[in-house]
Amino acid sequence: MNRLLFEGRSLVEIVASVIRQDNRHVPFSRLDWERMYRLADYHRVANTVYLGLLGHRETVPDRWRDRFFQRYQESLIFGENCQEGFKEILTWLDMREISCTVLISESIRELYKLPETADNSPVQIFLDEDKYYLAKGYLIDLGYETDKTYKGFGERMKRVNGVTIILYYKLPFRTSRYGKYMVRILESAQIRDPYEYIWMLPVESELVYRMAGAAYRYVTEELTLRELLELFLFHREWRDEIEEDIIQKRLEEFKVNNLAEKLLEISYMWFGEKSDPYLLRRHEDMSVYDLLEERILTRGMVGIEKDDQALKLQELVEKEIEKERREEGYSIRREKVGRFFAEQRKKLRWIFPDYHYMSSIYPAVEKIPILLPVYWLIRGVRLLWRSFIR
Repeated sequence: MNRLLFEGRSLVEIVASVIRQDNRHVPFSRLDWERMYRLADYHRVANTVYLGLLGHRETVPDRWRDRFFQRYQESLIFGENCQEGFKEILTWLDMREISCTVLISESIRELYKLPETADNSPVQIFLDEDKYYLAKGYLIDLGYETDKTYKGFGERMKRVNGVTIILYYKLPFRTSRYGKYMVRILESAQIRDPYEYIWMLPVESELVYRMAGAAYRYVTEELTLRELLELFLFHREWRDEIEEDIIQKRLEEFKVNNLAEKLLEISYMWFGEKSDPYLLRRHEDMSVYDLLEERILTRGMVGIEKDDQALKLQELVEKEIEKERREEGYSIRREKVGRFFAEQRKKLRWIFPDYHYMSSIYPAVEKIPILLPVYWLIRGVRLLWRSFIR
């Protein structure tokens, strides 16, 4: 078995055993724990993995067990401060009449049996670009710093006490179809009580946002175990209250309904109970899920993509990326040309100063302006003579 795939599947087993609170066979002694830590940290589940390591002290080197414990501690600190910190931000925005939409709230933590196994950056907020910089300035005043930048979309900001929040001024999707239908999701938002300017997605819209986002990040090879885990928890919590036909219809608008459904199904296969009736819906051909698993756990390094919707979306994303590169190249070239001509204009102004400057040096120019070219020549000869003498 490919080493990356082996480590990825072992990571899934550890996380699933913690989430379900059962015992699963994991070959701890065969794992490279430096690689496992980096993999878990990438998938944002290192804090969860720490609990899975309890009772296996002899198989995990102290250095890496301590690194997992550090992530676990950060999660505990975040849990103590997230509610108050998030409320403080929303209250400030509401008082200043800054309208924003909460795409994903801190309430996802309530769906974990053990809150300390939740993610440390669950909150996502969307604002208009002009309001975005006001909100960012306020967060900086509160002690937040930029932790990660999403070029062209927004950034993740983090405070010393562990509270993390993601701000977007543009939703992180490149294709026009995603842009169009994500706007419709935003339009479905409702006022969040007790605020007047804080909007929140209803359950159906948040599920569509999560599923469409998961499909998009699967194609761009950025999909993490944490995202699939939270998709599973969210769907399991609300599946009896949502109208599935409406969800499927809205996902069809993104042209990812089948892909998104398969991603949801594999999340149930990884983190759900085997007796869960939802698993009865899965494909009989298990190779479909094997391919998804390989692509997710190895970030696209193993397996060849065969899903039609994934391939079409991938093509569209690549076209947009190529378009952005071309535009960036044009912009760089325009900037270089602009600098070149600016330098030439500066040289020309030095060689041929304007009338006011020349008349201050040569009074004859002020009396007879037509002599300006003659005195340009005189000035030039004098400067050349001085440089020659030196």
